[in-house]
Amino acid sequence: MSQSKPESRAASNAGKARKVKPKRTGAKRWVVGVLKWGSITAAVLFVVAAVGVFVAYQRTEIPAANQLANAQVSIVYYADGKTELDRIVAANANRESVPLSKVPKSVQQAHLAAEDRGFYENNGISLSGILRAVKTSVTGEPQVGGSTITQQYVKNYFLSQDRTLSRKAREILISVKIDSQRSKDQILEDYLNTIYYGRGAYGIQSAAKTFFNKDVSALTVPEGAVLASIINAPSLYDPANGADAKQRLENRFAYVLDGMVDEGWLTAAERATYTALPTIAPVRANRFSAGPKGYITAMVKKELTKTGLTDAEIDQGGLRIVTTIDKTSQDAAVAAMKGNLPDQVTGGLVAMKPGDGAVVAMYGGADYAKNQLNTSTQAILQGASNFKPFAVLAAVRDGISIKTRFDGNQPQTIDGTRIVNYGGRSYGYVDMTRMIGRSINTAFVNLNKEVGPAKTRQAAIDAGIPAKTPGLDDSLTNVLGSASPHVIDMATAYSTIAGQGIKVTPYLVKKVTSTTDAGFGYASKPQAVRAFDKNVTADVTNAMTYTVKPGGSATKLQALGRPIAGKTGTSSASKSIWFTGFVPQLTVSIGMYKPDANGNALTLTDSEDTNLTGGTIPADVFYDFMEVALKNLPVEQFPDAVGVGDEKVAPTATYVPPPQTSSQAPTSTPPTTTEPPTPTTTAPPSTTQAPTTTRPPEPTTTRPTATGRPTKTRRPPIQTGGGAPQPSATNQGQPQVTATAGGG
Repeated sequence: MSQSKPESRAASNAGKARKVKPKRTGAKRWVVGVLKWGSITAAVLFVVAAVGVFVAYQRTEIPAANQLANAQVSIVYYADGKTELDRIVAANANRESVPLSKVPKSVQQAHLAAEDRGFYENNGISLSGILRAVKTSVTGEPQVGGSTITQQYVKNYFLSQDRTLSRKAREILISVKIDSQRSKDQILEDYLNTIYYGRGAYGIQSAAKTFFNKDVSALTVPEGAVLASIINAPSLYDPANGADAKQRLENRFAYVLDGMVDEGWLTAAERATYTALPTIAPVRANRFSAGPKGYITAMVKKELTKTGLTDAEIDQGGLRIVTTIDKTSQDAAVAAMKGNLPDQVTGGLVAMKPGDGAVVAMYGGADYAKNQLNTSTQAILQGASNFKPFAVLAAVRDGISIKTRFDGNQPQTIDGTRIVNYGGRSYGYVDMTRMIGRSINTAFVNLNKEVGPAKTRQAAIDAGIPAKTPGLDDSLTNVLGSASPHVIDMATAYSTIAGQGIKVTPYLVKKVTSTTDAGFGYASKPQAVRAFDKNVTADVTNAMTYTVKPGGSATKLQALGRPIAGKTGTSSASKSIWFTGFVPQLTVSIGMYKPDANGNALTLTDSEDTNLTGGTIPADVFYDFMEVALKNLPVEQFPDAVGVGDEKVAPTATYVPPPQTSSQAPTSTPPTTTEPPTPTTTAPPSTTQAPTTTRPPEPTTTRPTATGRPTKTRRPPIQTGGGAPQPSATNQGQPQVTATAGGG
């Protein structure tokens, strides 16, 4: 037994030895170490972060209101970046604070339902909203909502509008501190007095007066819901901005009211009575300058919103906006329009750089404070003979030479439509240069039939006329300009020709910086695409120079002493008159009309004390403007004609049509299309061939008189004085297409 005990202990010890775990080596040891020290490090970092947040919180002071809350002005400059054009004044110019007790409880609750339903329970911040904001700041994604009312108040009143993590961090700390030091009612009152509602209205009182013409205390439940809905994005939810904006407002209006029901602030029965938006006041006079400058500032602001800036950031962001507007050219545009427009006649002018799109001058009306309709970008005018070059574009693009001749006699019935020429004149067979120079309706309709109206329409769209332009269709007479574009659309389309086939998007903002955020900046990037081959536009440009050559409808422009291409235009019943033309460096479009009380175009008659056609007043404006705008630009030549399709044109005999009057049919039978006798294109008939009883006098090649207008000669009413289809009472209801050729 004495020997068995040691053996037993040895066996027991051996068993115990076998149970000892082996030491960790390799990957397992490394993983365990990382987890151990990682946990320790994380804990340390958490403590450090917590201490850092605590220290930052203790050191964070609620700052005084920054300059943004006191209406920091955004300044608009001319293209030189130094000369001030206008100012966008917003905040305190239209801000009025009121105590919370004056705001109806239902209006307060509507704002809570829209922006922060847990306002009275939270500590001033939204964790989920903060995480979303951090994510979008890091990824660069569009900003999303989620901030509490306290955070929004802090951002609007105490901080700049930049979107950085550092600003977001300060916003959070200040929000928490304000929430701990001020009552919820005080925070809500401050918020309602500083939030931006659009239309220049800051604060609930200004918004009530701006949108409903009443004191805030008189707001109803649906009116409060509208205001609460709009603050989410004023430019997107203001019904004054169109049908889409109204639809968005209706959707959010319903969301706010439903939220009030969910929170117990509104009964379902009450909610059921609010099915439609309340009546909202129209937009009134604004913060932009009176006179012509206001139209430019309004366009600048509209363009800036497309860059992602909000109305509030534009209005109160301390922006320094450099435009493309040249002061000398802009002053010349205003002087030319004011010096030539007859009484009761208005119109627009747009001058832009071909190949670039920079708008160097714009006249949108006489006084923005009195009428906010921009006659260059919003008024629609029947395009008239300004559309004829698009048929030439379509033809040359199809390989048809500008030397190709078409029947220019009148009257003609083409595919069931009776076509006549201005002044009742027949021209025989004429090529496209003469057709453009004299604006011959019958010849252009024959050309359009040859090319196809759909191709003419497409050429207009490709050049820059919007596809949704009213009246733009595939009818045979679309070449005569029945469509109604804006002046800026016509300037864009002609710039495509002047730019040798390069279509550009017009723009007015060249560069933007901000005094409140050194990191913010914007620089324009011209948007250009090739729409036509340069050989096509070279031939079309050559044809368009005949408008200002002897026998053309605007020969007075020769006095400018440089190559000019363009086209006059006079619409049906003379409801609009145009001249659009260009030199290699600059395109200018001028459109005029006489509006009635509702803004609809009236017929321009002898009561305006002048022969109003595209070759008179619009051409005078073009001359007066270009004389100044081109003063420091060198004389440049257009590209030489290439002769696209010339090889397909056979030489023909010369034909000179007999003199005609507007009151009788041609004395000779028009030649057939199988053997078309044609006039020469180098020696157009003299103006003595025109009938003396109905034609206005030909414009001279000398400078207009000192008054800026040619000598006025009254003419009797002309029955054939328009450019688009119009019913004829003498032709059994058959369309009577009348257009101006001599002046149009």
